[in-house]
Amino acid sequence: MPAIANILAGLDRIRPELESLYKDLHAHPELGHAEHRTSGKAAQRLAEYGYDVHDGIGGTGVAGVLENGDGPVVLVRADMDALPIREQTGLPYASTATAPGNGGTPQPVMHACGHDVHVTCLLGAARLMAESRENWNGTLIALFQCAEESGDGADAMITDGLTGQVPRPDVCLAQHVLPFPAGQVATRSGAVLSAADNYRITVHGRGAHGSRPQAGVDPVVIASMIVIRLQTIVSREIGMLTPAVVTVGSLHTGTTPNNVPESARMEINVRTYDADTRAQVRAAIERIARAECMAADAPNPPDIEHFGSFPPTVNDEATTGKVADAFHRYFGDQAAALDLQTASEDFSKIPDAFGVPYTYWGIGGADPGRYAQAAEDGTVGRAIPVNHNAHFAPVIQPTLDTGVQAIVVATAQWLASGP
Repeated sequence: MPAIANILAGLDRIRPELESLYKDLHAHPELGHAEHRTSGKAAQRLAEYGYDVHDGIGGTGVAGVLENGDGPVVLVRADMDALPIREQTGLPYASTATAPGNGGTPQPVMHACGHDVHVTCLLGAARLMAESRENWNGTLIALFQCAEESGDGADAMITDGLTGQVPRPDVCLAQHVLPFPAGQVATRSGAVLSAADNYRITVHGRGAHGSRPQAGVDPVVIASMIVIRLQTIVSREIGMLTPAVVTVGSLHTGTTPNNVPESARMEINVRTYDADTRAQVRAAIERIARAECMAADAPNPPDIEHFGSFPPTVNDEATTGKVADAFHRYFGDQAAALDLQTASEDFSKIPDAFGVPYTYWGIGGADPGRYAQAAEDGTVGRAIPVNHNAHFAPVIQPTLDTGVQAIVVATAQWLASGP
């Protein structure tokens, strides 16, 4: 793989700059649709590297296009947004940033999912590709997506004309830092990330004094019965070989201890991997909610709202096989199989909008020594912070090196010239 070696030869030279950029991005996180500083840095650097820059796509999205003669077109995506979480890593470059929350009250913001890693790695790979044009032919699109966490960033960029602003790619690629040992890369063909669906159910009761509950219809009891019955969907209605998750993440009702309230509201999150299971779970949620309300003689049927969905991420078999083979050749034993993930993403909307295949892989971010000790102790699930945790902090190296290398190795399968 001489072309890949030649492209990556400059990694040692730019490593200090990438590490500095990563610390800066980590210390200055921004929520979805507000990634003005981050997208500005991406646009500025892409322009310096010689890319044709399209910024402000969908608000804060950025695309850099580097044409280098005839050949395939490859799009690589990195997401940019952070989360409303107070960082507790204790790192010297930890975030102290805030953003306006509900009612204008400041809320803490943290890169608790690793999107700062993604931005840094794509910019590093974009620079190395720009500086080694003699080693590849075709077009590279470096896409920096806004608002992945809210699930509407890809939609915003597509609605704003993304597919008409950049060349149609032959393939789309993306990666995500995950809590397995840094230095490793992992691929998976077929379903890799779940679909996600949120449901909001409002149960209607009849208010009464707490001393005379028989005069009312208690929505607290109805909601509680719904919560219990929902747990049987996966355990009793879905086959044991079909993965699915149903979680009641929010339940609100009442204001005082001596009052039967008028209503109760709950919010439910569902993860599935195929259309049939997705439909089956939705039907079960609606059936259970209506049945429990009817059983309690509620004055009105429940209000059921579906909101905030993510599509499943299903890797193309041929594309994934091509990238996986290249990873095994380059990374050796550090290339592994990726477990089925219950997280969700909106990346797939981008290749779907172009009508092209895609693959999405993972890179490790956990300290290898700490991970090995936790694995030996059987405490990985507790000792290694996962994405969206206030203690989530990928080790800088070899995480960044691996992320840059993975992008270059993968894109080279289409763009590299020579053997």
